[in-house]
Amino acid sequence: MSGESCKRLQLSSGRSIPVVGLGTYAPKEGEEEVIQAVKAAVRCGYRHIDCAAIYRNERAVGHALKELIVEGVITREDIFVVSKLWNTCHRPDLVRPSLMKTLEDLGLKYLDLYLMHWPMAYKEGGDFLPTDENGKVLFSDVDYLETWRSMEDCVDVGLVKDIGCSNFNSKQLQRLLDEARIKPAVDQFEVNCYIGNRKLIEFCQSKDIVPTAFGPLGTPSKDGNLGLLKEPVISELAAKYKKTPGQVALRFLVQQNITVVPKSVTPVRIEENIKVFDFELTSEEMEKLYSLNKNFRNYSEQIAVDHKYYPFWEEF
Repeated sequence: MSGESCKRLQLSSGRSIPVVGLGTYAPKEGEEEVIQAVKAAVRCGYRHIDCAAIYRNERAVGHALKELIVEGVITREDIFVVSKLWNTCHRPDLVRPSLMKTLEDLGLKYLDLYLMHWPMAYKEGGDFLPTDENGKVLFSDVDYLETWRSMEDCVDVGLVKDIGCSNFNSKQLQRLLDEARIKPAVDQFEVNCYIGNRKLIEFCQSKDIVPTAFGPLGTPSKDGNLGLLKEPVISELAAKYKKTPGQVALRFLVQQNITVVPKSVTPVRIEENIKVFDFELTSEEMEKLYSLNKNFRNYSEQIAVDHKYYPFWEEF
C-alpha cells in the first residue's frame, strides 16, 4: 500500500476513512472508461471509492473491484467503498431494497459508508427524476428522519459499516443528531476555493462529523464554471511547490482536515490528485485561497428549490 493511501481521518464509529477518494460520477464516459479509472486509482494508492446509485455506473465500478481483488492487488478489507441512497427511495420500505441493488451492482456484501444523497425525497416507484406533464419534478413528503431510521437498521444487520449524509445543512444535521440512534459519520457537500463552506465544515467538525468535499477542483468540465484552476494565486503556488494547480486546490482542502473525492478518468490526473501529502501551504497561503470564495455553487439542485427540505436556503 502506498504512503498516500495511509492518510486517514477517524470516524465517530472508531473506523477511519482515507482522505483522498476517487469520485466516480462520470456522465459522459462509458463503462470501460469507469472500469479503467477505478483500476488506475487503486493501483496508484487510492483506497476510497465514492459511488452513488444515481451515477448509474456501479456495475462498472464493481467489475473493476472484482478484478483487482481476484488479481490480488487488494482485499475487500483494504478498500473503503461509499455509495448513496437516491431521492426516490427515501420511503422506509425502499431503503434496504435500494441498498441491496447497489450491493448487487458493486458485487459486495457490505458498504463501508452509505450516505443519504439529499434530504429531499422524490416520488417513489418510477424514474430517478419523476416529472409531471410540465417537466416539474414530483416530490414525496417522506421525512428524512424516517429514512435515517431505515439506514440505521441496515447498520444493525451488517449491510453497512457507517452511515452519513450528503448535501445536508447544519440545521438538518442537528435535527438528525438530536433524534438519531446512530449519529451521521460524514456529511458530503460541495467545497472548493470558490465555495469554501467554512461554517458548515466547522459545524461538522464540532459535532464529530467528517466533512467530505465533492467538486473539490471547481468542476472544470462543467458548463458555467469559473475557471478555478486558472486563478493566478493557485498558479503561483503551483509553480512555487512544483505542483499542478489541481494539487494546490486539493491540498487547500485536505489541510483543513476534510476528505476529498475528485473525479477523473484520466490516469495521469488520477495519480496527481492523490499526491498532495508531500507539501504544506503556509497560513498566509491558506488565507489567500480562502479569499477566493465566491459562494459559487456548481450543484444547486435547482429542480428541487420548492421542496420543504431543500438545503440551500440556509446560510450553512
